[in-house]
Amino acid sequence: MESLLTEDLYRNPHRLSLHGKIILFSCKRASAVSELIFRSVSFEREDNAFLKAADGAAVISRKRSAHVDIVKCKCALNVQRRVTTPCILVTKKSEKGGSFQYSLLTLSSSNRLEPCIEFKLPYPIGEDVSILRGPTVLWRHAGNVFYASLQAGEVRQIPIQLSHSVVAELPLHKEQVCILGLQNISEQCSESQPTNQTLGYFVKSGHTFDGTMILPHPYIGIIRCILVLSAEKVDDSVMKSAVVAATSKQQLVYYEDGIVKDVCQLPFEQPENIQVVHTGRHGSLFVTSFQQGHVCAIWKETFQIASHWSNVSSVHVDDFLGCGTDQMLLVFEDHGGTGQPLENFLLTDLCGISYSRGQDSEAPNTPPPPPENYLLTLRALESRLQSGLTVLQELQHEVRVKDRVLQQSVHALTDGVSERETVLTQPEQEGLIALWDCDDDESKDEALDDKTQDMPAVSSEPQVDKLWHRITEERMVVGVILTTDSSVPVASVSLSVLTETGQSSTPAVIQTQSQVFWLPPPSSPSSSSPSSSASTFSEPAAKRSKQHNAGRPNDLNTCRLAVTAVTKLTPLLNSGCVKCRVMLHYVHRQDAFALVSNPTPFVLHCGQVALDIHSDFQTRLLKNPELKTDEVKEDLLSLMAVLDHRVFHIHSPDHSLGDIDGWIQKRVGCKRIEVSPQYLLLNSSGPSALMLLHWHQITPFQGELSVHSSPLQTLQFLDSLLAYLPAACSIQPVKGTRGQGAAQIFSSALEKEVVSLRDCVSSLLCGEDEEEMNSLGLEETPEPGSVKGLQRCREAFQRDVERSRRRLSPLVDVGRYRRLTQSMSKIQLEGDLAALLDTQRTLLP
Repeated sequence: MESLLTEDLYRNPHRLSLHGKIILFSCKRASAVSELIFRSVSFEREDNAFLKAADGAAVISRKRSAHVDIVKCKCALNVQRRVTTPCILVTKKSEKGGSFQYSLLTLSSSNRLEPCIEFKLPYPIGEDVSILRGPTVLWRHAGNVFYASLQAGEVRQIPIQLSHSVVAELPLHKEQVCILGLQNISEQCSESQPTNQTLGYFVKSGHTFDGTMILPHPYIGIIRCILVLSAEKVDDSVMKSAVVAATSKQQLVYYEDGIVKDVCQLPFEQPENIQVVHTGRHGSLFVTSFQQGHVCAIWKETFQIASHWSNVSSVHVDDFLGCGTDQMLLVFEDHGGTGQPLENFLLTDLCGISYSRGQDSEAPNTPPPPPENYLLTLRALESRLQSGLTVLQELQHEVRVKDRVLQQSVHALTDGVSERETVLTQPEQEGLIALWDCDDDESKDEALDDKTQDMPAVSSEPQVDKLWHRITEERMVVGVILTTDSSVPVASVSLSVLTETGQSSTPAVIQTQSQVFWLPPPSSPSSSSPSSSASTFSEPAAKRSKQHNAGRPNDLNTCRLAVTAVTKLTPLLNSGCVKCRVMLHYVHRQDAFALVSNPTPFVLHCGQVALDIHSDFQTRLLKNPELKTDEVKEDLLSLMAVLDHRVFHIHSPDHSLGDIDGWIQKRVGCKRIEVSPQYLLLNSSGPSALMLLHWHQITPFQGELSVHSSPLQTLQFLDSLLAYLPAACSIQPVKGTRGQGAAQIFSSALEKEVVSLRDCVSSLLCGEDEEEMNSLGLEETPEPGSVKGLQRCREAFQRDVERSRRRLSPLVDVGRYRRLTQSMSKIQLEGDLAALLDTQRTLLP
């Protein structure tokens, strides 16, 4: 290899590739001049090395005190010349002043460095800077986005406040450079344009568009880098696109028209850049570079990891061999300290082309299967176990019904032989329907009975009346309305969500937090009479189990409850999931105090919910609280499940409490929820400021305030409430809200167990002594000086000695000890159950 231009060129070079060549840039500081030097090298197959093609230098500053440094190098399209040129962003800082002079230089086809854009800033530009077509320099500072371009001629600021923004280049005809982000919540937007929408902004024209056509809304906050493969405008409001992006969750996600199509789990964290390698007929590769010198290649067709490397200094994609297809060049860090550039590299396309230098092996490093596969296997086994448990319980129920029918048949046969009267239960009580219909008269009587008294035996299994789901901010709420028999109520109720990840059908269990809300029964039952035809006779069906509706509203023994489960939305969308299965877990109340180590759980499949990121996430309750529909009830339950709940006791000893309910209603944005009039909705600005308030006046001097909101909003509301109330009023939080009830039950159970243990031991030690004292009190007291009195004193002394011995090693009656141990075991089992409820917190009061 030829000698180097200077040693400074390769001390810390910046590299980029163009037209099959690698161009190296570095800054050289002489005694009074700061220069930008470069060298381009090309690959020679015969020498298996990169040899010099051209070199040069340009003076950046002639001031002795100026500090010159390279910020970033990248190839960009020059719109005026319509050619792609290397662009180098250089900064100059004076030691005396605090200003920063930035210059964007381009390398022409004649290997000359030419100035393109110059601007001055009072602050340094960090690593978050992009060089795009135009050329355009775009960066972020203090929450705003700025840019400077050849057409603008000055530094300009994006007029729209965007959070979590990402820069992209769309391959369109006129407008290409755009910014995707979430619109700032502090901006005042109309009702039709919510503050948390995904917005796209074209830098050149200043036009905005719906960013969800490129990226879904939940992904904006976790995108680290993006590569737009294709984009096409169908009309002014519709755009078709294909995008691949790397997230902070170690995932590479492929989108089509703003919808997740495939996901690949990445082996490294903190992705920085994505490049595409077109290998010809073999397909394409997505090369993702990470911080800490990691690189990963993923096949576009299968979206599986092809290979990965570490200790990589830079990665470049170009046709270095001149064969018409792309290859990737991996330049590894020089640990040997030779100081020579491109002395440790790998040039390959993973399809047969491989050239390396300074590597132990030319074969690429093929990764082992990712460890997430084991986790997916465990989740699949867990979901299969739950599904199998549900099927097993149904089969066990069928077997029990058949056993009862066989027993009654045997009894009926025995009674018939013995000429005794047979008493059988009604088929409805056994959950059966007749194999054939009875006579016409009997069927008419039965139809009359069914119309007048349609109350079959209620099953102990909860009946799922409705399943719904809501999206609130970054969480999903799944709810189920249940109807259960109050004679056999359920306990430890919770919901679990099973998803199908990616393209496979392997379900996964998503972590959720469940709550239970008791609902009042409907005021009037919905009566429905099925149409029947007397002239139609249907073929008798086989005897089968009859599915009873346990939630009949006219049944006095039934009760209704709503079970909700809250989970994070991002893991569901990252997994590419579309449908989620909802499973209900519960135990019967009579089994709740069984041994904790051997409970009797039941699992009930409630149905499926489907996620659609294009739907309107704003609920009807927030739009119009005056509505009285079941959907608004579900919105209210979803808000109560998501928001933190706290109860405060207000006491005013000197003055009666004023109209607190009226004061709350006078606040801006406060409306009464008609579907549940005891609650007031306070919606000032945005979902984070939502509050549900309920005021209960106990006495003229006392009351309870129930607040559903975030901790910060609750503190702000209480501060304004204290300013309204008299100075002598006190506000104290009520214990046992938001999950504290289980802890309080646990502490009470432990206290009861300690007191019972103390009483039992005292009863065992003192019981016989009390009996002896009672027996001594019945005997006559002799004279002190008599022989009989002296004998009594000796007997009393012997009894004291025997009592002291028994206290050291007491003897207890077996029956008494058995009764005490049974009582203690029962109390300890209740304490164990309270400990389990405190640990899981699946049932909230």
